[in-house]
Amino acid sequence: MDSPKKTSSQAIVSVWVIIALVFFLFGWSAGQSYIPAKSTGVYNANEGAPEEVDFSPFWKTWNVLNEKYVGASSTAERVDNQTKVWGAIQGLADSLEDPYTVFFPPVENSLFESDIRGNFEGVGMEILAQDGAITVIAPLKGSPAEKAGLHAGDKIIKIGDKVTASLTTDEAVGLIRGEKGTQVSFTVFRDGEEEPFEVKVTRAVIDIPTISTEELSGGVFLIELYNFSANSPNLFRQALREFIISGKSRLVIDLRGNPGGYLEAAIDMASWFLPAGKVIVREDFGAEREEKIYRSKGYDVFNENLKLAILVNGGSASASEILAGALREHNRAILVGEKTFGKGSVQELVSITPETSLKVTIARWLTPNGLSISKAGIVPDEIVEMTTEDRKAGRDPQLKRAIEILK
Repeated sequence: MDSPKKTSSQAIVSVWVIIALVFFLFGWSAGQSYIPAKSTGVYNANEGAPEEVDFSPFWKTWNVLNEKYVGASSTAERVDNQTKVWGAIQGLADSLEDPYTVFFPPVENSLFESDIRGNFEGVGMEILAQDGAITVIAPLKGSPAEKAGLHAGDKIIKIGDKVTASLTTDEAVGLIRGEKGTQVSFTVFRDGEEEPFEVKVTRAVIDIPTISTEELSGGVFLIELYNFSANSPNLFRQALREFIISGKSRLVIDLRGNPGGYLEAAIDMASWFLPAGKVIVREDFGAEREEKIYRSKGYDVFNENLKLAILVNGGSASASEILAGALREHNRAILVGEKTFGKGSVQELVSITPETSLKVTIARWLTPNGLSISKAGIVPDEIVEMTTEDRKAGRDPQLKRAIEILK
């Protein structure tokens, strides 16, 4: 039941005083990256060569290619030895059959660094090579991809004339990226549609959005979070301030289509709702190392008057799943929508040379209760589908159901 208006207002003032005190005591830190900052060290070229492995087939293949290979056409360019080294390392990474472990040669490494900086030229969507196609994890809010009608879960079976069945994620990114103002076409298969269809998207400069807020009727405040960037904890704090000033006691956090980002951002956000010491996520390194536990910083400024719902769908991944899973398992929020993506692995970015890097999976994320996010994603408490008809009609049954629950 809702508290009387006077009591609610007093509680809101008290909460904001606590928020100010918390920030005075704790300060603010963008913190640790979900993909840790790139190492500046370069490995010794002779370090770590396993004695029990026979490398003679590799060198025989190397020599045969150098001695015998002739391009299919007379105009084919000869591949230099360094490019062959990059290809060999890519093959080594690909042998693990982990879509998140990727070697970045110089050009691809430069593109990846532009992603980290937060702007690039393309169509604005997170993708993954999966099940013989390129899967759209989530189009970014307001991006050309979203405006053209691409949805989370869409399977891209062709990019232009290129069939995607054998493409890696990074090869697909290379085809999709391009100069602003140019166009790229996708052949898309979507659940619920009988036949594949074509979507044409005009590339643009993509500035990755972070957060927006809106006051809804019925005493509900909405925070839409589009990614977990280095700056998102500070923006989330400001959004919470807006929520408190609004005088509302019902909060919806929309993580639909949020592909994740920085781990520390998810920990800071969860800390606003959890007492100090509560487990937010577990980092499982396998049998060789003890797991690492990340706990709430204990901002915990909201009392039992707060009613909280979190919206998730198949585009909610990584840090989105960490935040949603922690608040649900500690009984602080109810989850509404569709099953999350299931991106529960941890990557570290390691410098191989000054121009190249390796993104390697080093651990798995587990929820506070030990649920592996990678295995099945997170199933919400209230499953509500968003159909193609809903999107075309501008309906949002997931948000509508969340508001009903909070009332």
